[in-house]
Amino acid sequence: MKPFHIGTLILVSPLLLSGCAGEHGEKLSGRKPNILIAMGDDISYPHMGAYGTSWIKTPGFDRVAKEGLLFYNAYTPNSKSSPSRACFLTGRNSWQLEEAANHVPYFPVKFKSFIEVLGENGYFTGYTAKGWAPGVALDSTGKPRELTGKAYNAKQLVPPAKGISNIDYAGNFEDFLNSRPDNMPFCFWYGSREPHRGYEYGSGVTKGGKRLEDIPRVPRFLPDNEIVRNDLLDYAFEIEHFDSHLVKMLEILRERGELDNTIVIVTGDNGMPFPRAKGQVYEYSNHIPLAIMWKKGIKRPGRIVYDLISFIDIAPTLLEVAGLDLEKCGMQPIEGKSLTNIFFTRKNKVIDKSRNYILLGKERHDVGRPGDVGYPVRAIIQNNFLYIRNFRPGRWPAGNPETGYLNCDGSPTKSWILSLRRSGSDLNYWNLSFGQRGAEELYRIGIDPDCVDNLINNPGYSSAWQKMRETMFELLSEQQDPRILGKGDIFDRYTYADEKVRDFYNRFMKGELNTKSAGWVDSTDFEIKRK
Repeated sequence: MKPFHIGTLILVSPLLLSGCAGEHGEKLSGRKPNILIAMGDDISYPHMGAYGTSWIKTPGFDRVAKEGLLFYNAYTPNSKSSPSRACFLTGRNSWQLEEAANHVPYFPVKFKSFIEVLGENGYFTGYTAKGWAPGVALDSTGKPRELTGKAYNAKQLVPPAKGISNIDYAGNFEDFLNSRPDNMPFCFWYGSREPHRGYEYGSGVTKGGKRLEDIPRVPRFLPDNEIVRNDLLDYAFEIEHFDSHLVKMLEILRERGELDNTIVIVTGDNGMPFPRAKGQVYEYSNHIPLAIMWKKGIKRPGRIVYDLISFIDIAPTLLEVAGLDLEKCGMQPIEGKSLTNIFFTRKNKVIDKSRNYILLGKERHDVGRPGDVGYPVRAIIQNNFLYIRNFRPGRWPAGNPETGYLNCDGSPTKSWILSLRRSGSDLNYWNLSFGQRGAEELYRIGIDPDCVDNLINNPGYSSAWQKMRETMFELLSEQQDPRILGKGDIFDRYTYADEKVRDFYNRFMKGELNTKSAGWVDSTDFEIKRK
């Protein structure tokens, strides 16, 4: 099923509510709602059953969509775990988050998460598996912060395949509920480790009962062969594991009489871990699945929503229904726009026409370039088009060849594409995923969701993308984006929180690091070239 696009979102000023721990949330729902956030690790739109993807079975997600809202145009501003989750938690775009714009950063003390705020104002908070990560979050005294609440990871299970976590997500959710004080509203973050790499090759077929021919269409930026189809089915098998625990959590809530007044949000933090997807700035990178259910709050459940939605809209939405004042609770100004007008209407499809664009971008993701610098990008989606500005086109977008293109996870698909390049048999897939790019790109995403037909040099579209570029620069300037204000190099100077990747490039080139033993790339992913 093709995505339906209109223009997107946007948000301007801090959302002022009725007072920290005030009355607004109770007026909306009768009492403060519980919150369950289920976040998969690396899932692209439209890879859920509710969107018509038949080769992935997701009864949990589909139930949330059927009994709530199904969003067709939801995006993360940044397609990598740390910055994407930071946007979700703060309601701010990644370029507004200082160090937290990067992957594996120190999370700035000045930025609170909405879960921290909920915990300070009457909510019982916790998470299982992956919360905000990877990176380090400390308060002003050096004490670890609980950006997603207290960890609940004691319950374990025997995973159905190698690469799948042994954490019993649903069991830990039940432990969390058993620990909750009576009548206290809760916010729980279910941070699945799936479908993050790596996968047990062939598990989708041998353990998931899938067939290679089940996939009707392979994205055009990937080769269509047995290796890639197996890789996609292994990815699907892991999405189904994520969803199976959601099914159990929904049943736990139903049995406890808590389901009707629980806001259930199901999504993924960024796109699928395949070349030209995760870590880049295309449809399969930033366009993510989203379904939200709240039986006591959402009017006319079962609606589909075509409005363009951003991760930064979640924080103001949940703080609003909890009746909290952002300024009084210590939140930095939020860029996101509450979704409550979508919750409380009975309208379908296009609801809020002011959501007519969305902004995307990235700075420094993984290591692998001289100086370990990033690949800065900003982009805007508007009127069925994606306009991209690459600020350092002379750099390699997925990392340098000599270090193994480390902003692309090791995988059979990646290895196959690199083998095609080494053999000289097909450079097209390598160019799309790893080759250098021009300063500007333009895609008509309504008919080219794979983002392979760059229209930037087509004179028929010049006026459209030039207007988009002007709008994008104006908005980013209003948001005080350092990249637009001529101070973008600050993102390359922020320190990595993980000592293993500091000065990575120099140490690698000197032969001091082994990326294969560290689990960063497959052994066939690259030919080592050291000085």
